[in-house]
Amino acid sequence: MARRDIPRRPDGGRSEPQPKGSSTLGRWFRRILAWGAGFALLGTIALAVAVAVTMRSLPGYSELKSSQTGQMIVVRAADGSEIVTLGPSYGKWVPYERIPQVMKDAMISVEDRRYRSHWGVDPIGVARSLMVRVESGTWKQGGSTITQQLARNIFLNNTKTFGRKAREWVLALALEQKFSKDQILELYLNKVYFGGGAYGIDSAARKFFGHSGEEITLPEAAIIAGLVKAPSRYSPTADADAAVGRAGVVLQTMQNSGVLTAQEAQAVDLKAVKMVEDRGSQNSARYFTDWALPQLDLILPENDKPIEVWTTLDPIAQKAATSAIAGFAPKGAQGALVSLDRDGAVLAMVGGTDYVTSNYNRAVNAVRQPGSAWKLFVYLSALEAGYTPDDRVVDEPVTIDGWTPRNDGNRYAGEIDLRTAFAYSKNTVAAQLGNEVGFGTVANMARRFGITTPINTLPSMVLGSSEARVIDMVRAFASVQAKGMSVTPYGIRKVTTTDGEVLYKHRPDTAQQLVPPYVAAGMTDLMQTAVNIGTGRAAQIGRPVAGKTGTTTSNKDGWFLGFSSGITTGVWMGRDDAKAVPGLQGGAAPARAFAAYMKVATRKRPVEQFDTELKLPQWQLEPDGEAMQGNPDDYFYVDEQGNLVDPSRRQADNGDGFDPDAPPEGVPPEVPQAANDDFLNRATGRRDPETVPPAAGMRPRPTTTRPATNP
Repeated sequence: MARRDIPRRPDGGRSEPQPKGSSTLGRWFRRILAWGAGFALLGTIALAVAVAVTMRSLPGYSELKSSQTGQMIVVRAADGSEIVTLGPSYGKWVPYERIPQVMKDAMISVEDRRYRSHWGVDPIGVARSLMVRVESGTWKQGGSTITQQLARNIFLNNTKTFGRKAREWVLALALEQKFSKDQILELYLNKVYFGGGAYGIDSAARKFFGHSGEEITLPEAAIIAGLVKAPSRYSPTADADAAVGRAGVVLQTMQNSGVLTAQEAQAVDLKAVKMVEDRGSQNSARYFTDWALPQLDLILPENDKPIEVWTTLDPIAQKAATSAIAGFAPKGAQGALVSLDRDGAVLAMVGGTDYVTSNYNRAVNAVRQPGSAWKLFVYLSALEAGYTPDDRVVDEPVTIDGWTPRNDGNRYAGEIDLRTAFAYSKNTVAAQLGNEVGFGTVANMARRFGITTPINTLPSMVLGSSEARVIDMVRAFASVQAKGMSVTPYGIRKVTTTDGEVLYKHRPDTAQQLVPPYVAAGMTDLMQTAVNIGTGRAAQIGRPVAGKTGTTTSNKDGWFLGFSSGITTGVWMGRDDAKAVPGLQGGAAPARAFAAYMKVATRKRPVEQFDTELKLPQWQLEPDGEAMQGNPDDYFYVDEQGNLVDPSRRQADNGDGFDPDAPPEGVPPEVPQAANDDFLNRATGRRDPETVPPAAGMRPRPTTTRPATNP
């Protein structure tokens, strides 16, 4: 048998056999390297092919210059006049050689320091971005080059996915292969978005500084270059201090890049830059457009064409609303107003005293306590339960579950009617009514009428301790004006293309009967009295007005809400920090602002008298669903044998042995009835003073009235 020789060592000895595992590990390592190199080669070939194919499919330079990004939206008022134009604003195209050098240097320094050396994708920037991602757990640094940003702005969207990023890389590499660095930078500076609808340096320079892009100075270039990172946050018209602060970072970056010396950077006075006042944003109608235009995402989710949005806004009413809020809001306080037409169309909306100072829309976003304006839901619940404006109640101190409400000035009027109690906003009566009908019932009534914020059911809720939005409260009062039918606010009537093609037309929601018409009529009666002789006298405008004041504890909030001639308007005033405003009461500044606005808004409308004469039919004692079906005399009844009984033949027992109220034969008289007499009397509206004890805080009255009793 042949013998395998063992290799000898140089000293003549035999070498030890190599470990078998070591050679296996080496072979696997070499295989991995080979496969990795193979995959890398294939990836490189695939990338090169993708870049070559993409480069051939790219539009020409002239086509890219003429392409535009973004959607133009022209917003029109109800009369067709233009409110504002939103969307892209493209200035004059500035050729590369006419772009100020400071503008080029500022943009390259802050956005892509290695722009002149990479091929469209910066490996160093990508690596740094990945490291920050691993360390922080979030993408805080994008690593996108100017070429990548151009590719994204022209061809892609801003969704953050790996698939989109890969396409962005391919497009950037293709752009670098097809166009020169100067051409790419020219495209970028003429197309990048700088905020406020301005695309390109010429549009930005005209919007922010009032001159062309060819005249940009060093401090202006620093401000413009700083906008790319966050156009809305650093916009000079939105926050001048933020814009100047960001420009300081740009100057420091330019110094670090070597395009500015330390002396040149320090010599720049950013605060001396004169900026153009944004007059378009001063228009208070922007509160309305900020509320209405986001609805386009729901009604036209796929549209990207230039469009015209025809709204419900009345320019005359809007101007009057702006003047009313600015003129009557107490010093240091804010104000908001919403006005609806009878079909829910928003005629005017003001979300603050000055849109430029604060674009926060208090008319639709702020939640504040409505105070006594909340009594609308308390009295609606009482009227639905059977009360009438003429019913007698007692205004006197009362305690409910340890809570003791007090009237303004601790004044109590004793026995008064419901109309007077509402007109003078008697807290003790509202508390007793809420206790009788149930605080949960009042909460359900508020929810029924469109209050979308959380509602508590503590006893104090009857005085408006739950917060609400202005637009929701106005909606509720508008539903009373509509005789108990639901009203849904809307602001867009139709949307068309610039060629007139109708893309959307408003269709009114199916109205729901929230309360019977007689309940709404009774509520209107109460609110009209509040304006005629009660706390809302300052809201009188020389024609019928129904409304209610609201004032919260320590005068933190003041409200007035009401309607006249088909227009429902709500006014709120207060401080954003919820601090007290001396002298702020619903019957003062808010009511006067309401009157000033409504005099203008209703000027061309005929005077309308309120229909408060609707009476509850005598047989309809409870306003439930079945009661709306007709007169009981039209019904047929079934006797104990199942035979139909004609109600016209029924009569009281006159000696013939027939008693319609007697129990059927065969039913033992000792069987207890399902509900006691007290419950049945209260359910049908009948009262027996001798058997029904008076409630705490109330006095016994004739059976024709309904006292506010504890259940």
